[in-house]
Amino acid sequence: MGTTIYLIRHSEPFKVHRGSVRTNETILLENEKSPLSIQGEKMAEVFATIEEFKNLNLVYSSNYVRAMSTAKYFASINELKVNIDDRFNERIHGVNSWGELPNNFESKQFEDENYKLGFGESQKEVQNRMYEVLCEIINQNQGKRIAIVTHSTAMAFLLKKWCKVYYNKEYTFRNKILFDGKWKYLETFKLTFDENNDLICVENIKQ
Repeated sequence: MGTTIYLIRHSEPFKVHRGSVRTNETILLENEKSPLSIQGEKMAEVFATIEEFKNLNLVYSSNYVRAMSTAKYFASINELKVNIDDRFNERIHGVNSWGELPNNFESKQFEDENYKLGFGESQKEVQNRMYEVLCEIINQNQGKRIAIVTHSTAMAFLLKKWCKVYYNKEYTFRNKILFDGKWKYLETFKLTFDENNDLICVENIKQ
């Protein structure tokens, strides 16, 4: 019996409500503690109730507030707890303010797996930690149905392990287009692994 993994992007974050900000926080701390918006809470609550997410065995989340806040709905509907692992966290940018990021930072990270800034992470480093924890979870829970709430860039870098992924372009698996590259909140990919833990199918679950 194969293992099913749902990679789920967090719901809409608080930034839609945010006005002026006066703080000495780094963008890393700001990014980690940002909650969901009012609409984001509603979106997550509704999405977690669709048929696809019934009978989950485990729920995991990054330790970012918006991811945990999303994951709680998938856990609650299945009467589970949220397991938190920071290896599912978003990519660390490596600078202290948004203004320090080059205009081509995002596209350059997608094109060069080793490109990073300051104390940040490269595409390869993010992929390695994501893949490491995913393998651990699958090996310990073969045949289970598992939801993982994480972040779009981290998800894209992990999917590059098996799929052709380009910046702002279509994603393909075994020469079949599975995603148009236009990320939405709660974007979800269903990964099916066989008994040997080989990935045999990737599907983009529509809301």
